[in-house]
Amino acid sequence: MSLARGRPYLAIPGPSVMPDRVLNAMHRAAPNIYEGALIEMVATLWPDLKALACTRQHVALYIGNGHAAWEAANANVFSRGDRALVLITGRFGEGWATSAEAMGVQAERLDFGRSAPIDLDRVAEALRADKAHAFKAVLVTHVDTASTARNDIEGLRRVLDDQGHPALLMVDSIASLACDTFRMDDWGVDVLVGASQKGLMVPPGLGFLWFSEKARATTRGNDLRTPYWNWEPRAFADGFYQHFCGTAPTHHLFGLREALDMLVHEEGMEVVWARHATLARTVWAAGAAWSAQGAFRLNIADPAARGHSVTAMRLSGADGARLRRWCEHEAGVTLGIGLGMAEPGTPAADAFFRLAHMGHVNAHMVLGALSVMEAGMEALGIEHGSGALAAATAEIARHGKGEMPGAR
Repeated sequence: MSLARGRPYLAIPGPSVMPDRVLNAMHRAAPNIYEGALIEMVATLWPDLKALACTRQHVALYIGNGHAAWEAANANVFSRGDRALVLITGRFGEGWATSAEAMGVQAERLDFGRSAPIDLDRVAEALRADKAHAFKAVLVTHVDTASTARNDIEGLRRVLDDQGHPALLMVDSIASLACDTFRMDDWGVDVLVGASQKGLMVPPGLGFLWFSEKARATTRGNDLRTPYWNWEPRAFADGFYQHFCGTAPTHHLFGLREALDMLVHEEGMEVVWARHATLARTVWAAGAAWSAQGAFRLNIADPAARGHSVTAMRLSGADGARLRRWCEHEAGVTLGIGLGMAEPGTPAADAFFRLAHMGHVNAHMVLGALSVMEAGMEALGIEHGSGALAAATAEIARHGKGEMPGAR
């Protein structure tokens, strides 16, 4: 007899939970795309998208997912034969490198494995070795959605500056946008890649590029830019249609407007970041307790190197897959699969799973998911340490008393 009846909780790292307000904003008839309210509303999106990324630079919006946003970034920055240094800390760093290579870019990989962030000393060594400054850009994920490693973007900019290397700094923030602290201008990021389906709480289908004036100037005349991916008309539109290279994604835009109201204007980015930081620590507190006995482990050992939007975990053998299925079918909580952490079909692949805590998520949702996970381990006879739920609730209590550390 399943206890999964009732409202299910999708705790995967995107698509994330969508607020009723966002869904209701999208639930309307097709609008007039030639004049009136839609055009006026869309004009209000651009300053708020810049506020989201903490930038005064430029922003372009695309109809597409995160992979489309990668392609847009590649098309606008590179020419065929250009070289890029790609810093890999999980599946999605590798994916961006592969995307660039398919478009004719020479991607030199610097791989740091699947359980650690980038090593800035190794990056500095690679940049020093590039005496001819052949790397046009350095590509990195802020938080890799698969490994959940979080990279030090501010530190990476210092390394580039210390080495006197002119490469553009390009960052994939798809898993971290509106979850982890991100300050594009303060950190000297030249191109920022984002998407709608995670921290932004909007259905998949919108990709974003924020880009600096330096990136714009450096990449003029490149030969990969096509009419559809070109960021120039999208960011500097002479008329509504140019923003979208055709018909606008109308209902996604209504949802985006509502989400930005909630994040930028009502909660505020500093508070959004602090909420995600507390919820992440809540998950980690439970994980530390479970790790005291048995095979349970958090994938990233150092808390400072973990993303605040999603946490990758593992058990042993097929226990991760067994736990995921129990949580979904017996209790209504869907956890994420262990994406890209091991070869498909191997026992290690079934060991990994992920719990998302991104976007429209609060304390009772995270505590509920953790309670279900513990109940699943008990029901399945999976060995684990005790005291996880007490540790998690203590973290929430500390936040309530104002004792939490900063969002950073």
